[in-house]
Amino acid sequence: MSVDIRRLEPEELFWRCDPAQFEFESTRELPCLDGTIGQERALTAIEFGLGIRDSGFNIFILGEPGTGRSSTIRTLLERRAQNEPVPGDWCYVHDFDDGLRPRWLHLPQATGRALHREMEELISRLEEEIPKVFESKEYELQKTRISENFQEKQKELFQQLDQRAQEEGFTLQRTVSGLVLVPLKDEHPLSQQEYEDLSDSDKASLDEKGNDLKEQLNDVLRHAKDLEKEMRTRTQEMEKEILLYTIGHIFEDLEEKYERHEEVIAHFENCKKDILERIDELRPSQGPQIAIPGMQLGKQEPSYDRYRINLFVDNGEQEGAPVVFEPNPTYFNLFGRIDHVIQMGNAVTNFTLVRSGALHRANGGYLILDCREVLLNLFSYEALKRCIRNEEIKIEDMAEQYRMIATLSLKPQPIPLNCKIVMIGTPQLYYLLYQLDPDFRKFFKVKSDFDRMMKNTPENVHRYARFIATKCAQENLVHFSPEGVSRLIEHAARLNEDQGRLSSRFIDLADTLREAAYYASLDGKGLAGPEHVEQAIEAKRYRSNKTEEHIQEYIDEGKILVDVEGKITGQVNGLSVYLLGDYSFGRPSRVTARTYLGKGGLVNIEREAKLSGPIHDKGVLIFSGFFGDRFAQDKPLALAASIAFEQSYAGVEGDSASSTELYALMSSLARLPIHQGIAVTGSVDQRGQVQPIGGVNEKIEGFYAVCKAKGLTGEQGVIIPIQNVKNLMLRKEVVDAVREGRFHLWAVTSVDEGIEILTGVPAGRQSEDGSWPEGTVNHRIDHRLREMAEAARSFGQEKEGKNNREDG
Repeated sequence: MSVDIRRLEPEELFWRCDPAQFEFESTRELPCLDGTIGQERALTAIEFGLGIRDSGFNIFILGEPGTGRSSTIRTLLERRAQNEPVPGDWCYVHDFDDGLRPRWLHLPQATGRALHREMEELISRLEEEIPKVFESKEYELQKTRISENFQEKQKELFQQLDQRAQEEGFTLQRTVSGLVLVPLKDEHPLSQQEYEDLSDSDKASLDEKGNDLKEQLNDVLRHAKDLEKEMRTRTQEMEKEILLYTIGHIFEDLEEKYERHEEVIAHFENCKKDILERIDELRPSQGPQIAIPGMQLGKQEPSYDRYRINLFVDNGEQEGAPVVFEPNPTYFNLFGRIDHVIQMGNAVTNFTLVRSGALHRANGGYLILDCREVLLNLFSYEALKRCIRNEEIKIEDMAEQYRMIATLSLKPQPIPLNCKIVMIGTPQLYYLLYQLDPDFRKFFKVKSDFDRMMKNTPENVHRYARFIATKCAQENLVHFSPEGVSRLIEHAARLNEDQGRLSSRFIDLADTLREAAYYASLDGKGLAGPEHVEQAIEAKRYRSNKTEEHIQEYIDEGKILVDVEGKITGQVNGLSVYLLGDYSFGRPSRVTARTYLGKGGLVNIEREAKLSGPIHDKGVLIFSGFFGDRFAQDKPLALAASIAFEQSYAGVEGDSASSTELYALMSSLARLPIHQGIAVTGSVDQRGQVQPIGGVNEKIEGFYAVCKAKGLTGEQGVIIPIQNVKNLMLRKEVVDAVREGRFHLWAVTSVDEGIEILTGVPAGRQSEDGSWPEGTVNHRIDHRLREMAEAARSFGQEKEGKNNREDG
């Protein structure tokens, strides 16, 4: 088979986007892009997830960063939310039964703000009107009337008692210890001496009358206390009547306005009831303030805070359902918190200090969260699952779980949850949660998978052009010519390493677009053309390729040995890709193999030195199957071999060099030298078929750079798997070198084709009897392995004979 048949044409090395297909002279003429490009599967899943309202059908959007996950879901949700009803307002009010469990009120949109404002005005009126009640003439008049009535009744009681006492010869006298009964003689109080001078019968009669009057006095005193209690009760009733009349007029307008809201009316009733029960507390304070040295005390005014409205979630200005993105999903930012203020050295709180979280604000709409940020914040993920499970948002003080002593704290009434939650993350996070968290699959049942690539179709190409036009319009950038658009789309194919697919990492393309527009503005051009896109690509490459240049300098100086001319047996230029985060490049590595007689099998030096990864080890182990299947059907393998990546001081991973190592082994066994100007990449299976690999463009360009530095001879090139032809998106310099015959590319399907290119000797096809054509590569290998087997058998027989002679 001729080598030329496998040589690739320049047209196969690069997909060209034809600018003639565009019917515009500038992207300024194009309408802005409406929607997302190339994510039909993901968009279908999102539409399903947003449409279904059953529990647990929240959405997890997975994909690589930069594929438009966040911008797409925000656009879709904002568009959808505009046509959905606005959720109502949420307020918290004081719990008059317990005091520690604030109750929520759910009101129509903008009603909460109005109620909050009107309650503030009402409280101002209460603070003004209630003190006036206790200072009014009507209040004083009624209080005086009740007091006078009591005093009149009390006076009448004591007068009647005094009259009965005088009839019995006694009189009532007031002392320090109270009222006492004193006997009379000639209308004068009887002295102690005069009492002692009385006869025993007179004393007994006087004592009997005194005891009877004392009982009557006690009855009168008890009756007086009952009258006093009755007076206080009547006074309180009078005060409540006057106060209720006063506050009733204040609440009257609000009660009429909110008569359809039973919870609000109930709150008003609770407020009025509480005011009446706090008459003594709300009464204006009298008397001087107590002064404490070193401390200033303000006037202790009665508090009306418990009647306020905590406007917890205000949707008054909301248009459509809310769409909330929380960039920092801490526990408090998501689920709300209870603030505290310091008073007299103590942290105190009340229901007006309960603050809403993102989940409250998104209730009735949509909440967007970054999965990584949620997992990084303590308590957030588990609390989010509890909210979804219980369908309510509960505000808790997480510090309570870590206190040694339980303390009283507010426990607001949980708010019902009605929210679609959208989580955005990488595929790794999604599958990790799916595997390790049993709840995850119950609460995030809809998976929307954003692809990092899309098919290269005319429709997508034109949508790409609209994407460029949209970015230019949104960011006020220099617009692009059709040729500039074509070059940018070609770059999208290069980023994806596929002529048939375009990259969906729009963040990278947008950056290149901005840089190209910048260079166009520096040139004073009205449109950005292909030269500006190329300038942007090369400028970014120059900013990142310091390590690449240093390695090339080491090759030029001979510190890293690479041969690109001549022939060497058992040595092949393999191709490696260096990954440096945002930049990758390829460079050749010398792969050498040595074969010799023995039974040690294949020794992978990289593995023995623990510099080899498992995939690379697997590729080397495949060689045993290849040689056994092809050459050990009629003889044993008496082969020992060693394989090494020369001057490799770091880890080696991947199987893309397995065909290179196999070529080196075949060259060593066949004793045929290999052209050093030809580099190789591709993995191989046990049948000798060459398999595709990644990074093909970087590898080819890396070897071309080395050949160019050492001097192109016209015989140099790279062998690649035939499946990777569609992945070729080489730089113009390499394509031009191939077109001019200064560099070559070959695509192969098997190691037989590759070894023929490398050695210039036919590989040969095995006949039915298992033999190989004379002089072919496989024949030479088979012959060499047979010689090794015979030598091993002869050596074994000699050793056995020698042992027998020694035993004899």
